[in-house]
Amino acid sequence: MKRREFISKALPAGVVLPSLINGFSVKAFGASSLLSAITSANNETDHVLVIIQLNGGNDGLNMVIPLDQYDNLNIVRPNIILPKNKILKLGDYNTGIHPAMTGLDRLYKEGKMQVVQSVGYPQPNFSHFRATDIWHSASDSNQVLTSGWVGRYLADEYANYPVGYPNTVMPDPLAIQIGSFLSPAFQGPAVNMGMAISDPVNFYNLLNGIQSPAPNNNAGKELTYIRQVSQQTQQYANVIKTAAAKVKSQVTYPSGNSLADQLKIVARLIGGGLKTRIYTVNIGSFDTHASQVNTGATETGTHATLLQKLSDAIKAFMDDLTVMGASKRVVGMTFSEFGRRIKSNAGNGTDHGAAAPLILFGDAIQNGVLGSNPIISATASVNDNLPMQYDFRSVYASLLSQWFCVSATVLQSVMLKDFQSLPLIKAGTNCLSTDLSIANQQSGQTLISNYPNPFTTLTTIKYTSKGGHVLIQIFNTMGKLITTLVDGIKEKGVHTILFENQFYPPGVYYARLQNQELQQVRNMLIVR
Repeated sequence: MKRREFISKALPAGVVLPSLINGFSVKAFGASSLLSAITSANNETDHVLVIIQLNGGNDGLNMVIPLDQYDNLNIVRPNIILPKNKILKLGDYNTGIHPAMTGLDRLYKEGKMQVVQSVGYPQPNFSHFRATDIWHSASDSNQVLTSGWVGRYLADEYANYPVGYPNTVMPDPLAIQIGSFLSPAFQGPAVNMGMAISDPVNFYNLLNGIQSPAPNNNAGKELTYIRQVSQQTQQYANVIKTAAAKVKSQVTYPSGNSLADQLKIVARLIGGGLKTRIYTVNIGSFDTHASQVNTGATETGTHATLLQKLSDAIKAFMDDLTVMGASKRVVGMTFSEFGRRIKSNAGNGTDHGAAAPLILFGDAIQNGVLGSNPIISATASVNDNLPMQYDFRSVYASLLSQWFCVSATVLQSVMLKDFQSLPLIKAGTNCLSTDLSIANQQSGQTLISNYPNPFTTLTTIKYTSKGGHVLIQIFNTMGKLITTLVDGIKEKGVHTILFENQFYPPGVYYARLQNQELQQVRNMLIVR
């Protein structure tokens, strides 16, 4: 989606309710692909998803540290590397998190936090706007979509919206965004599901039911539609205020923390009984090209402050929900539009990169680390990125199917293609007929290898399939997909395929195997 087109579509997409709760504006969205999937699922559910966006591109290697790669990290990031003895180790995993993230460390010890390693997509884009658009639309990198991943489902489920909403079945907003930034994820194929009101006169006219007559032409019909959405949003404003008035926060949230302020509102609305299924919040300033750390005390600095705010806010939010008796309803997810490069720059910072870890939290989340520690080369250049282990759209699809019981048919229409199911939700709280387990991902078994390695012209890749769909992709060190060798159904057993050097420059390449929920990445070296 082009910036100008996005702005023109987004501006009328949600009504801003000024200073509704604690001085924050709240946008209420009527319906979307994801949201209607939730409310029309075969199984009734009161489950809630809270999405936290880290705006700017988060340095995943400074947030989630591969401890077995620490020596090489020290070589390629000497000016920003964290003191090893201060990193917070996650259980038996050879993985740790930033020392500022004590709140998330406590959540992990309570069994309520999962790290998903190296999340990204083929052909990563390093523009903030375009990369954000890809995450919100769930498009391929070379595909420009005018709809968001939550908006597409709207065309099937709420074709007549806004007529008839709110109603007795769904009297509350289907999604609520705290703050002023309007996510393009909620853009439907034709129209947005709300509007923004910036003119005080128009806003109070809507509150009082005053409106000038609409002309009898196409523009008048559009105006009538916008007014319908606006009036409905005012009805939603009343239920939001009513829900917020029912409960008060039972814990002390950290002061001077805008994310905590947003999550405090979300906790009140969930605890107050809203049927709303999706909440989005955000925290900015993760574009740490310079001064990411303080010289001589790398565990402090800009990034440490941001990670502490994130961690403290999530911990207070979960504690609040627990006291309210609502924590079992909620799953949360963090994401950023991209990660940072492996090698640090001379300004004590990092530049735009590709894959990065994301964090899931909640009572229902499978605790642990999903995926392997990324391999860090001591000779990594300023252009090198982490290869992706998991497609971000697999996370979306897995939450939809496991948390909201969305069918495979609906998933296909929302996500546009099939994505692997990941072990995110605990058994007994999900919709799975068979349980997926993180433990199965960590067996240590070699699922993909190649010989000879290093090689010059030709190597044989050997891989093990448990049966079902197999995907084998080759990535370069910039994180870009250069070829797909296998994409189809393979019988259970060991298979081989040749990979030929098509005049690729010498260096490290990554072979990625995906076999249903399993994945593994292995290094290959091309030499002259």
